[in-house]
Amino acid sequence: MKKPQVFVLQAAILIATFSGSRAVAQFTTAAGATLASESASIGALSISRQTLSPASSASAQALPRVFAPTLPRTTYTRYPWKADITTTVFWVGEGSSAASATTNYGSSWDVSWQQTFGGLDDPDKRTADFRPANFVPRQNPFYVALPYNDCVNSSATKKDAGKVVPWFRQFFKKPGQSVCRDHWIAVRHGDRICYAQWSDCGPFLTDDASYVFGDARPSNSHNGGAGLDISPSVRDYLGFKSGDKCDWRFVDVNEVPDGPWKTFGQNNHFVQNVGKEKELVVSRLEELRRQRDEWFKKNGNASLQAVSR
Repeated sequence: MKKPQVFVLQAAILIATFSGSRAVAQFTTAAGATLASESASIGALSISRQTLSPASSASAQALPRVFAPTLPRTTYTRYPWKADITTTVFWVGEGSSAASATTNYGSSWDVSWQQTFGGLDDPDKRTADFRPANFVPRQNPFYVALPYNDCVNSSATKKDAGKVVPWFRQFFKKPGQSVCRDHWIAVRHGDRICYAQWSDCGPFLTDDASYVFGDARPSNSHNGGAGLDISPSVRDYLGFKSGDKCDWRFVDVNEVPDGPWKTFGQNNHFVQNVGKEKELVVSRLEELRRQRDEWFKKNGNASLQAVSR
């Protein structure tokens, strides 16, 4: 005759194991559903920059909505567009030139920027997925420079940073650690929008807070009054020529739609999130295995044999 307590205990273990496996599957499904929902919301909230005339608005309403992840959202944002900003192209590992004596072997926040990035971000040798052709970058190839640095050096933060940087209180950790580095911005040229991370300071200036965070125009007078530097990846995605004008604004991480800017880089929030999700699933599976092994260690195979009789 089977022992009731052994049968109940074994059933409980099997149910717990099955429930744990379902929890992992549900977690993975929920994560995918969240991403899909966000992408769908972005598409639903995106419209053309062109204003419809009264005569054409009626017929336009009958047209189907098109998912356009690179168009600006129509919902409220705390960061307004800065329009008609002269923009130049720069890259990791760039040497000095007639236009600028500054080199980009290091950045304002990383003296070994080229090494950290993984090599020279050659502007002439690119791949179809908007990265340097000779290697896979260790940082996001979609990057920009803006003319403000919130740090004095690696151990001190500027006194005005807490007043001018909108997200300072949210992300400040310690003096000398930038809260601006790797923040996301949107860059608009024509009818295309690209998303990139703030990875260096310039062009030319590092203290133009009234322009970067306020309503002023760029203070820089060089290179046609340039107020933004963009990487070769941003250039190629926008179909841009150095010296043209762009619009740009800051964006929060949750405003960034799907695109090639989410693919590469250890500093990329989306690459980091994928790694965290995998770690969570693996951790849960390991915990289930540990519980299973512990139960067998205490009860042995005899209990399973008793249940099967």
